[in-house]
Amino acid sequence: MLPIDLSLLKPGLRLAVGLSGGADSVALALALAERSGELGLVLHAAHLHHGLRGAEADADLEFARGLAAELGLPFHEARVDTAAQARQNAETIEEAARRLRYQWFRRLMSETPLDAIATAHTRDDQAETVLAKFLRGAWTEGLSGIHPKLEFPEGRILRPLLGTTRAEVEAYLKELGQEWREDSSNRRLTFTRNRIRHELLPLLEGWNPRLREHLAQMAALARDEEAWWEAELAKLAPQMLLPGRPVRGGGRAAGEGLAIDVTRLAALAPALQRRLLRYAAGRLGAAPDFLSTEALRALALTGRAGQRCELAQGLRAERTPRELRLGVEAVSAAGKGEAAGPEYSVAIPGEVVARAFGLRLRIEVAGSAAEGERQAYGSGQPGSGRLRNWRAGDRVRLRYSSGPRKVKDVLERLKVTGSGRTLWPVLEIDGRIVWMKGVELEPEQGIHVVANPLEGDGA
Repeated sequence: MLPIDLSLLKPGLRLAVGLSGGADSVALALALAERSGELGLVLHAAHLHHGLRGAEADADLEFARGLAAELGLPFHEARVDTAAQARQNAETIEEAARRLRYQWFRRLMSETPLDAIATAHTRDDQAETVLAKFLRGAWTEGLSGIHPKLEFPEGRILRPLLGTTRAEVEAYLKELGQEWREDSSNRRLTFTRNRIRHELLPLLEGWNPRLREHLAQMAALARDEEAWWEAELAKLAPQMLLPGRPVRGGGRAAGEGLAIDVTRLAALAPALQRRLLRYAAGRLGAAPDFLSTEALRALALTGRAGQRCELAQGLRAERTPRELRLGVEAVSAAGKGEAAGPEYSVAIPGEVVARAFGLRLRIEVAGSAAEGERQAYGSGQPGSGRLRNWRAGDRVRLRYSSGPRKVKDVLERLKVTGSGRTLWPVLEIDGRIVWMKGVELEPEQGIHVVANPLEGDGA
C-alpha cells in the first residue's frame, strides 16, 4: 500500500487529483481511488494540457482521460499556451507552467463543487525544491520548501505524498502492473530542476546517501520555525514598531514609514533583530536580503544620528539619536507617492521598449473600441499609461479572485523574495494597475497587453 498523509483527508472532502499521467500522479490517483470509500472522499481527476511537447502532450491527455474513466472519476481538462504566456510575462517556461497550473486549479475549484485539489509532490520533489532554494540564497521561509497544504479563497491544494519517495511510487505501480507516462522534458538539462535532479543531487549523494531525507527534514524544521516566528512577531511587532515621526511635546505625527527604538532593538538577540527588521520592511512592501538586513542592523546598532542608507526596492533607512526610521518612497509635489525605479510612458494603443525591465510591452485596443478607450484611459494625458516599478500599497485584482490583493502579497505567493523583487514591473492606466509581470489580472474591457522579453537582456 502506498504511504499517504491521511491527516490531510477528511470524510466528505470533494477532491480532484492533479493527474498529469506521470508516475507520481498516477500512483496518487490509484491509491486514493482504492481508499476513497474507506476515507469518505468524493474523488475527481484534473489534467492541464500546457501546450508544450506536441503529440506527446496530446497522448498524456488521452492517457489521463482513459485512466479516469477506468477509475470511474469525473474528469476535468483544459489547455493553455505556456510558451506564449512565458513570453508575455518575461518568465521561464517552468515559471509560466507553474503559474498557469495553479491559476487553473483555483478556477476549477471556484467553478466546480470541489473543496481541494491534490498534487502528487513527493519527498524527492521536496529535496529538489529545498536545494534549489538554498542555491538561490533563500531565508528560512524559502527552505521550508513545498508545504503539505496551501490555502486559497477558492479552496486548498493538498500534497498527500510529500512523505513518500519516488522509489516507493514506482514500486507501487510496478506491483500493480500499472503503466504511466514519461515526460521527455524531464530529461532536458536546460531546466534548473532537471539539472538538480539528474546532476547535482546524485553528485551530493556520493557524500551523503541520505541527503534527500535530510533535505526533507530541513523543510519540516524550517516550516515549523517559520510558524513559531510568525506568532512571536505578531506579539512583539505592535510593541516595537512605531508609526510616523515623534513630535515635540510627546506623541507621534501620522505619516508614511515605520520607526524602531534602537535601544530596545539592541536589547534583542540578533536573530530577533533580523526578524523584526525584515518584518518592518515587509510592512512597507520590501523584502531585504541578508546583506541589506545586516546593513539595517549596523545602522541601527552602531550608526550615527543623521546617517542614511538606500537599499533595493526603494527601501530607505535613517538613523536618528533614538530611532531607526524606515520608508520606501518619496512623495512628489502633487502629493502622490511615486515608485522607486524606472518609469516609461506608454501610448494606448502603442508599444514601448523598457530596457530597465528587459521588456517590450505592447498595448492593443479591441477593434472599434479604440477611440473610446483612448478617451476613457489616461494618466496625465489622453491615451497613455505608465509602465513602472511596483510600490508599497499597490493592489491588483487577480483573475478568478474574490477581491483586490496587495502586490506585495502576490509577489510572496509567487515566491519572489529578496533582491529578486527589486525591479518588478506593473502597468498603470488611469490609476488602475491593468498588467503585472508574472500573473493574470482581471481583464480591462478592450485592453490587451502583450509583453515579450528583449533579446539579450536575460529577462
